[in-house]
Amino acid sequence: MIIEIRKAGFVNKGAELMLHAIVQKLTSQFSDAQLVMSPSLNSGSSPYIKRAKLGFYQKAFDNKVGYVLGGIVNTFAHDILEKYGIILDKDVDIILDAAGFAYSDQWGTKNCRKMAELSSVWKKNGKKIILLPQAFGPFKKSENIKNIKRIVANCDLIFAREKMSYEHLIGVVGEQDKIKISPDFTNLIQGCSGGDYSKYKDSVFIVPNYRMVDKTDSNTSKSYTDFLTRCTGHLLSHNETPVFLVHEGENDFQLAQNVINQFSQEIEIIRENDPLKIKAILGSGKATIGSRFHGLVSALSQGVPSLAAGWSHKYEMLFDDYNFSEGVVDVKCTDEVLTNKIDLIISKESHTQISNDLKSKSFLLKEMSENMWKAVFQVIER
Repeated sequence: MIIEIRKAGFVNKGAELMLHAIVQKLTSQFSDAQLVMSPSLNSGSSPYIKRAKLGFYQKAFDNKVGYVLGGIVNTFAHDILEKYGIILDKDVDIILDAAGFAYSDQWGTKNCRKMAELSSVWKKNGKKIILLPQAFGPFKKSENIKNIKRIVANCDLIFAREKMSYEHLIGVVGEQDKIKISPDFTNLIQGCSGGDYSKYKDSVFIVPNYRMVDKTDSNTSKSYTDFLTRCTGHLLSHNETPVFLVHEGENDFQLAQNVINQFSQEIEIIRENDPLKIKAILGSGKATIGSRFHGLVSALSQGVPSLAAGWSHKYEMLFDDYNFSEGVVDVKCTDEVLTNKIDLIISKESHTQISNDLKSKSFLLKEMSENMWKAVFQVIER
C-alpha cells in the first residue's frame, strides 16, 4: 500500500509537526505501508534529505513541470524506479491532504483550483482521498465555490478542524456523512523528551507571525509590531521573562528583532529547527502569547495558559475548543484590555486554574483526535 502525504513541509514548523504526527500514526498502524511525498519546486520547503530521514519515498511532481518529468521517468523499468525510491502518481493508493489552511478565499483561487483538478484525476483512477483536520473557508468567490464542490465530491473523508470551518463547507455542499469535525491532530504528538528545558519554566514565550502583517487589514497590520512591543513591555515591567520563539522563517525573526531592538534589556530569541523540540520548549514555559496556530496548539494541549492574536477564524475556534475564549486578543485593543488579559495568564491564582482547565479539555480533544484516526484507518482498510 502506497500512501502520499500532501501539503506538509519543513519551513512552517506547524506543517512539519503535522508531518511527524502522521508518520507516527501510519507506521504504527500499517507496518508495510510505503509513505511518499512529492518534492516542491521551492526546495527549501521540502528538501530531499529531510524527506529521506522520515523514510519517505520520492514521488514525481504533480505540477506542470512534474508531469513532463514524470512522463520521462515513467519510461524507466519498474525495478530501476524501485531501486532509486521513486514512486509514480499512478502507483499511489491513498492521498492524505494535511493542509493546515489552504482552501479559502483568503488564499486566493490557486489552491482550490489545483486540488479540484488533481482530486478529479485521482478519483477517476480509483484512489482514496482524505482531507485531514484543517481550516476551510470562507468561500465567497464563484471559482472557489465551484472547485470546493468538486473537491468534496472527489474525497472519501473530510475533517473540518472546528465548527466554523465545517459550516463554511456545508454552506457550499450541504451536510454529508463524510464531512466531520475533529480538532487539530498535533495535540497527540509528544514533544522531544531528550532535552532539559527547565530554564524556561518561568518564561513567557512570544511567537510572532508575519501573516499578521500580510494577511490582515491595514490597521491590524500596522498595529501588530506595536502589539508585540506592548506585550513585551508589560511583561518586563512585571519582572516576567519574555522569550521570542521563531516558528517560521526570516520574516518572523525580523518581527521579533524589531521588537527587541526597542528595549535595553537582553531578550532571548529561540530559532529551533526541530518541531518536536519546539513543542517541548513551549510545554516547559509559564505562558505563551502567539500568532502561530500550531504554536498555540502545542501550548494549550500541554496546559500552558496562552493568548492568541490571529488573522483568521481558526484562532477563535481553537480557543473555543479549549473553553478559553478570553484568550483571544485584538492587536488594536486598549492598554487596559491587553494588560488585563496578560495578567490573566501570568498571575498565580488564575494561571493555575486556567492550566488545570486546559489540561482537562485537552484530554477530551485528544480522544477526538484518536477517533479521527480510527475513521481514517477504516477508509484506508476498506
